[in-house]
Amino acid sequence: MLWRYAAILLIAALSGCASTGDWSSETPTRKDPRASKAARVNLQNQSVSDLYAPSSNLWIRIRDGFEMEPMSTPLEIEQVRWLSARPDYVNRSMTRSSRYLFYIVQEVNARKMPTEIALLPFVESAFVTNAKSSAKAMGLWQFMPATGKDFRLTQNVFRDERRDVLQSTDAALDYLQRLYKQFGSWDLALAAYNWGAGNVSKAQKRNLAAGLPTDYLSLKMPNETRNYVPKLMAYRQIVLDPQAYGIVLPELENHPYFVAVDVGSDIDVDLAIKLSEIPSEEFHSLNPSFNKPVILSNANQQILLPFGHAEIFQENLKKYTKPLSSWAAVQVTKTESVDQAAKTLGVDADTLREINGIPKGMRIRSGSTVLVPKTSRRPGDISLAMAENGSLSLDKPAPPAPKKCAKGAKCPVVKTVKGSTKGNSSANNAASQHKSASTGLAKSAKNSTAKVSISTPKASNSKGVSKIQ
Repeated sequence: MLWRYAAILLIAALSGCASTGDWSSETPTRKDPRASKAARVNLQNQSVSDLYAPSSNLWIRIRDGFEMEPMSTPLEIEQVRWLSARPDYVNRSMTRSSRYLFYIVQEVNARKMPTEIALLPFVESAFVTNAKSSAKAMGLWQFMPATGKDFRLTQNVFRDERRDVLQSTDAALDYLQRLYKQFGSWDLALAAYNWGAGNVSKAQKRNLAAGLPTDYLSLKMPNETRNYVPKLMAYRQIVLDPQAYGIVLPELENHPYFVAVDVGSDIDVDLAIKLSEIPSEEFHSLNPSFNKPVILSNANQQILLPFGHAEIFQENLKKYTKPLSSWAAVQVTKTESVDQAAKTLGVDADTLREINGIPKGMRIRSGSTVLVPKTSRRPGDISLAMAENGSLSLDKPAPPAPKKCAKGAKCPVVKTVKGSTKGNSSANNAASQHKSASTGLAKSAKNSTAKVSISTPKASNSKGVSKIQ
């Protein structure tokens, strides 16, 4: 299948600095309202080198946008000391942030929000795009599954947009603006982002009933939320004066790190990496939302690529004449084992199990979407319906019924566990656990998503993230 390279548009990953107008574009934006409101660049007649900002230092721009008042409390001082005692950890986080900070700052500036908000992923995920908490929060901004759905972040068998850099940033800033409008201060909005708006409201009501103030420092809250804003303020202090804390900030140029390529046809992840000529790790750091080894055109997906490599990708794509995608998707019509389903679909059982991340012993439930090798019987791109609604549900077969005893023989006593249902509690639990783990988090056989956790002093955020190097 030929890639429609003539129609490829590259999005400079920025969103129009509202104060200067330097980043405006007359090119129509994507129809998807969730897509980034960014200027677009057609590399056939434009150059990405024209998209440099007036200032050469992004850190200066971030400092100039600080608006929140430092707390100057013992908690903030403690957080600063904790971070300054761990320069290697801070430097790793800062280095990771270099891929994403320009884009986030652009989005924050466009909404006229304080640039301290652009530093929040340091607190949430240390800028690890595939970070996953024990409470199943995901991505740079640590969205819980339900909150992600509330902000229209797709979570299905093909992708998890809680890990998507563009979509999750847009959703997180929408969420924070909603909370700011509700509570009237950024301290309380941030507390609600961490603890939940309902909990903050209840804490305020309790204080009102007791005749107490309702600001952030006056509310009774869990330790992790109590430390949340002070930790953000600690990062603010480090950005303001890194030398005072023995921290070296990475050099961040004030222009986009990446551009976004619209996907015109399904393309294998491995092929996209090959054509863009970047390391696999770099590709997956910019594109962590893909759950499968194929990127779908009908999912309105985009590929983020570093500036120079976007041009390389385009040139290599023009010369490429072989099929771009190796995979098709089918819907399983009845519940059966992987071996049975493989026979029905005419594919290798091990391939079916591996590419769909199905543990041994599990059955595929009716209605599930599975990825299979593309054949002449299954040509074309994966359909819009499957791209948007594909799901994988598994269960464990019930244990075989005990054999009947011969007449007059003594039968063994079968002990039942209290609370089990027809002796199949373990099967139900396994199915439930696997189903929750596979929803929006199915691992690519070639590119498994690592589970990552983040270290914090004394307490992590309420989403349960803990310990990363």
